[in-house]
Amino acid sequence: MNDPRPDSTAPVQLPRALIDRIAPPFVRFLHIEAAGGAVLLVFTIAALLLSNSPWADAFFGIWETRVELRLGEFEFGRSLKGWINDGLMTLFFFLVALELKREAVLGEMRNPRMAALSIAAALGGMVAPAAVYLALQWAQPGQRGWGIVMATDTAFVIACLALLGKRIPHSLRVFMLFLAIVDDIGAILVVAVGYSHHMDWRMLALAGLCIGILRALAAAGIRSIPIYVLVGSATWLAIDASGLHATVTGVILGLMTPARRWVSDSRLYAILGQVIAHPAGDQGSAHTSDRRTLQVAEIAARESLSPVERLEMALHPWVSFCIMPIFALANAGLALSWASAAQPVAAAVFLGFAVGKPAGILLFSWLALRSGLAIRPPDLNWGSIAGGSFLAGIGFTMALFIANLALVGPLMDSAKIGIFLASLFSAAMGLALLAWMPRTQGLDELRKI
Repeated sequence: MNDPRPDSTAPVQLPRALIDRIAPPFVRFLHIEAAGGAVLLVFTIAALLLSNSPWADAFFGIWETRVELRLGEFEFGRSLKGWINDGLMTLFFFLVALELKREAVLGEMRNPRMAALSIAAALGGMVAPAAVYLALQWAQPGQRGWGIVMATDTAFVIACLALLGKRIPHSLRVFMLFLAIVDDIGAILVVAVGYSHHMDWRMLALAGLCIGILRALAAAGIRSIPIYVLVGSATWLAIDASGLHATVTGVILGLMTPARRWVSDSRLYAILGQVIAHPAGDQGSAHTSDRRTLQVAEIAARESLSPVERLEMALHPWVSFCIMPIFALANAGLALSWASAAQPVAAAVFLGFAVGKPAGILLFSWLALRSGLAIRPPDLNWGSIAGGSFLAGIGFTMALFIANLALVGPLMDSAKIGIFLASLFSAAMGLALLAWMPRTQGLDELRKI
């Protein structure tokens, strides 16, 4: 009779696919983000074509369809576009906050002075464009759109960097990813402060209570995701009713998600060492001699990854390949006309992204390094930073998001034209600089200043 017990010489790990060997979490994030950028571009082009076709009225009408939730006397509704921008985009910001926390706690930005360079660059990339925009639109009808030029589109930036392959240093990808993430967090804070409605303090207090419950659940060791989804949904409803923009919920919950794993490697291996995969004899799995050990091993294997890592891996493909393309389809539609392009708002948006972004990033990066607050990786020269600073002018997703909150009618159409033109210009300039500028020369002499 064959011995059913496992061979002690057999491999003691799961079969490894090629992707497991070449794609650690950071690389996996970049690959999904780059592919997501390509999908996002396709849906953007589709939105532009449909909005300038004979079916334009029907296309725009779809997104204005009202969708309501009714429970007895309780009624909660908004347009389909509103559900996308306020509901689905909450998951986008939740993912952004998860990645920010993972990079800061577990990733390559654990070094505070290394992270300080991207943070300073992101601050410069928000302050300078807003200043350029306000200088051109002060006391004008489009003044309220100052937040449009502050954000960077992570997916398109990473997609552009992917086109350059090994011609750019890995440190530039890390620098730009962290910059874009901090930029997005800053943009949603701008939304919370500058584009929220009249505050209902009772609802805000209720949201605070929900957040306190989430903290209590985590402190009590409750690890059931459905429970957190339920309380998180209640938090979203309370924040939405309070007057704050509902997408703030995603940032709050993402930053609250634990980044430390529950089961250490040593404990995991000790538990796995006790596992009896198959009993002696012909008994089925229902009669395993130590079924409890198998159940514990299953939990231990799952909990050897932190909640931040598990949620990020689960959500990232959905956000990149579903939520963001749907957002682009709903928001990128625009009836193209020279009249909209000639408006001052379009020029202010264009100059904010094309001039303010790179100038702010370079200036604040130089100040952070000069003051000693930040350090720069040896292979990240000023030429690379300059090319990356132009790519940061691709503000597509978040810029459209804020434009829909800040402006209406012809002003919003004009802002969208500016966003499209600035994104095209910034992508072309950034790619050209990074493709043709030698990695060890270019603007590297600025180090000596």
